[in-house]
Order: sequence, then structure tokens, then C-alpha cells
Amino acid sequence: MTLVTPSPPAVAGLSAQAALHIATPLLVSLPLSERTGCEVSLKMEALQPSGSFKLRGVGLACQTRVAQGANRLVSSSGGNAGIAVAYAGRLLGVPVEVFVPQTTPARARELIAQQGARLTVHGASWQEANDLALAELRPTDAFIHPFDDPLLWEGHATLVDEVAQATPEPPDAVVLSVGGGGLLSGVLQGMHRHGWGHVPVVAAETQGADSLAQAVAARERVVLPAITSVATSLGARQVCEQAFAWTQRHPIHPVVVTDQQALDACGRFLRDHRVWVEPACGAALAALDAVPLLLPHARRMLVVVCGGVNVVNAG
Repeated sequence: MTLVTPSPPAVAGLSAQAALHIATPLLVSLPLSERTGCEVSLKMEALQPSGSFKLRGVGLACQTRVAQGANRLVSSSGGNAGIAVAYAGRLLGVPVEVFVPQTTPARARELIAQQGARLTVHGASWQEANDLALAELRPTDAFIHPFDDPLLWEGHATLVDEVAQATPEPPDAVVLSVGGGGLLSGVLQGMHRHGWGHVPVVAAETQGADSLAQAVAARERVVLPAITSVATSLGARQVCEQAFAWTQRHPIHPVVVTDQQALDACGRFLRDHRVWVEPACGAALAALDAVPLLLPHARRMLVVVCGGVNVVNAG
């Protein structure tokens, strides 16, 4: 099924050097601090214009490829990366086509089309949508990968730059969700350039989308037979090589939560902070409960509230 919508006008006068993402707030959460017994700070990536952290890396990749002469941007996505590419393409005045699997919720599809992108729905998983996207690339197109590209990692690393500028000391732990590993790779890149190489990372996944945890256990990258979690944004059946390589040189603690735990965390976050996030983000919020046992000496935690538009009824 293919949906086509007219392209909204590009934003006039946008500088090729201006970042497409915004600097997001860094907030201390009293409810989460009370729940964990630690000071919990939230990097509110849910407030990015596209709805998730994806805009940081995707924006940089899109700008770079257009500056190099790309006439069209093509991406595959479970939802959030596609929205970010569509948003970036609109601002840069370049046509976009996004390939998504059938599991991508209707709301994410609507938001991609709303930005003026051509939307193609294909396959039962992201991998199938990705294969079609690659097969239909034209010579003047640029392919924007949702998680496996050094430009993405560099863009995502700006998240840490902002935290480092705002706080004199690094946190005792960083908590984030992992899908294909783009966010993990970017955050670790930023952490190391700011001298946070000793700070452990808690890498949260849901059961049925836990490709990183299984790779760490097997000591090699594995391919999940299928994605069975409701957290479809974590639906990469295999993490990228860069993310797995980081597990060999940085203290990373995989934590796997259930879908229900992720959904419950989304519901609590909505009640406590009036922000609705998707289950993929709820995985990191739910993993906070494991941190006091994993890292008993941690007193200050940074949580990447990655956001996402694939929200479900969290209660």
C-alpha cells in the first residue's frame, strides 16, 4: 500500500548549517527520584519537533547528504526515524520517501504523510521494508538509515554535549532504551569525548525485542527470529556492529523488561510529568527500578526520555 500526499512548502531561508533539532530540557524528576532513592534527571528528547531523539542524528545525516548533492531522501523506519526524515526533508526542501512495515501504527504513518513524504508500507518487519527501500534507490537518492550510520551517532552525541554543558559533574549512570543501537552508539560517543568513559550505561529492552541483551549473552551479534514486543520501535532483529562493539569496551548493563512493565512506566510518566511516551521509551523508565540493585553506589542517574509517537493506551 502506498500513500502519497502533496509536499508542504519548505521553510524559507533555512541555513544549511543550522541544526534541525532543538536543545531539550534537562529536568530533575521528583517522582522518579523518590521511587529509586536516587536523583533522577531526565533529558527530554520527547520534546523534539519530530517527537523523538531521532531528529538529532537524522537531521545531521539529511543535511549532509543534501549538501553533497542528493535530490531525494529515502529511509526505512518503524516510525520515528521516518518522521524525522520527513520533517528534515520538508525543512530542506527535498522530496522524501519512507518505507515502513505493516506493524507501524496508523498514527506514525499519518505523521510521516503530514510532513509531505511519500509513504510506502511493505512487509511484516522493518527488515523487509528496509530491503525494498534499498532495492528502489535511484542514483541521485540518499539513503538515511534509522540507526546504523556514523552521522547518526555524531548527531545523537549532541545530547550528551548539552548535558555536559548544563552540569559540572557526570551522572553515576546513564539509562536509555536500545533498538538497533543508534542512540546507544551516539550517547557513548558523546560520553567518551567528555571524559565519561567510566560511567556505566543501563541498556533497556523489552522481551521480544532484546537483541542487544541476547548478543551480550552469546558474545556475538544474534538475529532474533521475530519481534514479538509491543515496543515496535525497538524492533531491530539485530543490533548494529557499532553498538555491539561498545559492549566490549564500556560498562554496559543490559536490562530486559516486560511489555507490561514498559506500559506501566509510560502510564506513571504521563501521570507524573504530563508527557505521553511510547513503550520503547517506557522500557528505559521501567529499567530504573533495576538500577539500585545493579549499581548500588549510583546516586545520580541520567535517563534519556527518547520519546516516540508509537504510543498506546498506557492506562
